[in-house]
Amino acid sequence: MWWLIAVGAFGIFGVLTSFVEMGMLAVAALAATIAAGAGGNFLVQVVVFMVVAIVLLAFVRPVVVRHNNTPGTRTGIDALKGASAVVLERVDEHGGRIKLNGEVWSARTLDSTAVFEPGAQVDVADIVGATAVVM
Repeated sequence: MWWLIAVGAFGIFGVLTSFVEMGMLAVAALAATIAAGAGGNFLVQVVVFMVVAIVLLAFVRPVVVRHNNTPGTRTGIDALKGASAVVLERVDEHGGRIKLNGEVWSARTLDSTAVFEPGAQVDVADIVGATAVVM
């Protein structure tokens, strides 16, 4: 019965946190549940849990991590660099506002002599703090 509770706990924790390792531990707890149902004593159940968990973490986890972190996938601030935006309020070296990916950002120009008027398309060169540097 305790192994089934562990399956549920690992499974729920894995879903809530997106830790793939918790899913693997849930599978290991399920294997221990099967060992318990087959009549194995507590030591056998623990050994089954540990062996299944180690095998999954050693062999399956690297494949999952490699699949989820493919090269070239940009996230966070890196995903915003190079994106196009629309000027909402005049942007110059001192500041302004743009609409980037549906959100309003403060912005300033990369080139101190450049000025962009509302409606102009700009490209994001960098993100510094909460300010987009545009060109």
